This record gives sequence, C-alpha cells and structure tokens, in this order.
Amino acid sequence: MIHVGIIGGAGYTAGELIRLLINHPETEINFVYSTSNAGNKISKVHQDLVGSLDLEFTDTVNPDIDVLFLCLGHGNSVKFLSANTFSENTKIIDLGNDFRLEADKVFDGKTFVYGLPELQRELIKSANYIANPGCFATAIQLALLPLADKGLLNSDVHINAVTGATGAGTSLSATTHYTWRDNNFSYYKPFTHQHLGEINQSVKQLQDEFNSDILFMPNRGNFSRGIFATLYTDFDGDIEEAKAIYNTYYADAEFTFVSDDFLHLKQVVNTNKCLVHLHKHKGKLLITSIIDNLLKGASGQAVQNMNLMFRFEETTGLNLKATYF
Repeated sequence: MIHVGIIGGAGYTAGELIRLLINHPETEINFVYSTSNAGNKISKVHQDLVGSLDLEFTDTVNPDIDVLFLCLGHGNSVKFLSANTFSENTKIIDLGNDFRLEADKVFDGKTFVYGLPELQRELIKSANYIANPGCFATAIQLALLPLADKGLLNSDVHINAVTGATGAGTSLSATTHYTWRDNNFSYYKPFTHQHLGEINQSVKQLQDEFNSDILFMPNRGNFSRGIFATLYTDFDGDIEEAKAIYNTYYADAEFTFVSDDFLHLKQVVNTNKCLVHLHKHKGKLLITSIIDNLLKGASGQAVQNMNLMFRFEETTGLNLKATYF
C-alpha cells in the first residue's frame, strides 16, 4: 500500500484523482492540501464523495509520503516545490505545465520525465518525477505519433479541437459562466496554444527532421467534459496502410485504440481511453482523436503513470465504464 498526498485539492483534476485513488487497491490518501479549504470536509467541495471519504482538507503536508500529485494552476508547481521539501523517496507527478518542456525538466536536482505512456513507457517506469501531459496535447499527440514514428509527417498538420467547460478549471471568468457557455461555441488562442510546445517536442522526438507547421485551432464547446480533435495532413498511402501503421504502434497500448467507426464523445467520457479513427480523402489523411480531458487528459493518465512507476498493472484502478446514456 502506498501513501498519497494531493496538492491543490479543490479543483476538477484533484476531484477526479480522489475518486480514482479511493477505489485503487494499492493506494491510501494521506492528505489533500488546500489552503482555502483547510479544515473543511473534502465532501463539502467534491459533493459526490459524501459517504465515500471521511477526510478533511489540510494546509500542512506530510513530507514522507510515497507519491505526491500536484494539481495546481500552471506555473504554481515550481513555487510550491520551492517552498516545501519532501523525502528523497517521494515520487512526484505534476499535472501542470511547469516541467513538460525539455528546457524546464530539471528543477532543484529533480529531472522530470514527460509522462505520455504511449511514447515512453519504459522511461516512466524508472522515473521518480513525472510531468503529466496536457489534455489537448494528449489527444493530439496520440493522433500524430504513429505517423511521426514512421517519418511520415512531411507537410503541415491542421488541427481543430473542441474541449468541454471543465478544461478551463474551476475559476470563474467571462467565458466560463453558464450564461456565456450554454448554447455557445468559440475559439481561443488560435495557433498559439501553450500545448503546442510539448506536441512539437514529442513529434520531433520520433521524427527529428520534422520541420512543417502544426496549425492548431482550440475551441470551447458547450458540454462539461471531453475533447474531440480532428487533424488532417498529407498521406501518400491508402487507408489500409494507415490503419496498419496505427494498429501496430498501439498494439501494446492499454488505453489507446483504433476504431473503424466514426467517433463521438460518449464513447470515452468517464474513461481513461483514447479512441482514434482514420479517414482518407484524396491525398489527405483525416485523424479523429477523442479523450476525456479530466481522465486520459489529466488525472486518469496521472494514475496510469503512477501504476507504471510503482510497477503495478498499468490498468489498476482505471477500468472505468463510459456514461453512454
């Protein structure tokens, strides 16, 4: 049994993480840290946990836990780790973006490994510190990596992806209020989204000579959770060749599957799956990739990484069923 600490416990990703860990046979939650909620029952914030968890938020940490999850806003993990010291045996999984890029992966003597299991499972197994990928980055990379692995990304990649409201976190802003989001649709950060850095980094890890543009248009949808991404790029082969490339690349993946059918979000919401669909039109290959942004795009993938780091079965605690109806 490993003992777990969670930092930033009041947010969406922390709530998902708590739900996963209280049902994980190898974990026990030692503390959930939230300065704004210290002393309050966790079930007061994550109200579906009434009767499932009798634990309060705290503003103190136990430095001797086995694994620490950082569920903080982007840029805040560095601040927290600078102010708090943990045992040299404590493994750390950061769900923010502080350590994802090669230039940022070393901090205070700790080297963070980029935690996309479908890209570098073996490195994750031997790592002590993990930078969990971003949600858009996960969906997009899982759509592109099989082509990059074969050196077949030789032209611009065009991406249109839609995320649910939980992708913006719990803090209120002009574009997160119900009255704005309901019956509405919009784009944001066109061509400049922060996840592009890690996407390009992973593509070039597999295909170093890649020098085309990845043109990404992120969108806000009027649903709660999920990411629906469509990508297209040049591809000379036929559809059967494309399917063979993807099926081979994901042959040993526990949560990523290639589907022959058109996709929709209900297939993956409330699961740790990524589903990928391929469609050929003239010289273009259309790739559709769908995930739950809070699970495979965040907390589910973090638990998947934890399982690999502690040599548990990769799927432990993650055999989740989609809420289909």
